[in-house]
Amino acid sequence: MRKGPPETMSLLDFFTWCEASSIGEAIRASKWLFPFIECFHLLALAILGGAVLIVNLRLIGLGVTSAPVAQLWRDALPFLKMSTAVAIASGLLLFTSEATKLYYHEAFWVKMISLLLAVLFTFTVQKRTALADEAMAGSIQPKLVAIVSLIFWTGVGIGGRWIGFS
Repeated sequence: MRKGPPETMSLLDFFTWCEASSIGEAIRASKWLFPFIECFHLLALAILGGAVLIVNLRLIGLGVTSAPVAQLWRDALPFLKMSTAVAIASGLLLFTSEATKLYYHEAFWVKMISLLLAVLFTFTVQKRTALADEAMAGSIQPKLVAIVSLIFWTGVGIGGRWIGFS
């Protein structure tokens, strides 16, 4: 019997396959594995949130105003990269344990769309804006970039809490 995904499948078939995987089954069967993975997921999200806030507040003109935005971006970048990687990896593991349920959950889609937009925006538009720091001094663009970034990342947080509490 074949263990991999079928040649052609719908998105629901893929989610069902993920849930039926040995990883999904192991996480569901364990009393402690889901909460253990979730601890790493939440810790990564907390670190990510802190790094995002520091950069966004500085773009708005608040927070650590003694440092240039470009320097704060460079200092926050390792935290942004590592916490994003850990959050996604742990999130994928958590996903496999209840993929079919998540397929039907509106909050999951809110979180995933927000996450995609937030990550793309952070590592493209926000990065360019932060590194162009001095060139944009006094401009409204950095503030708008920060507000959009905060909206996207807030969508990730709201979607995640919505999943957890419903």
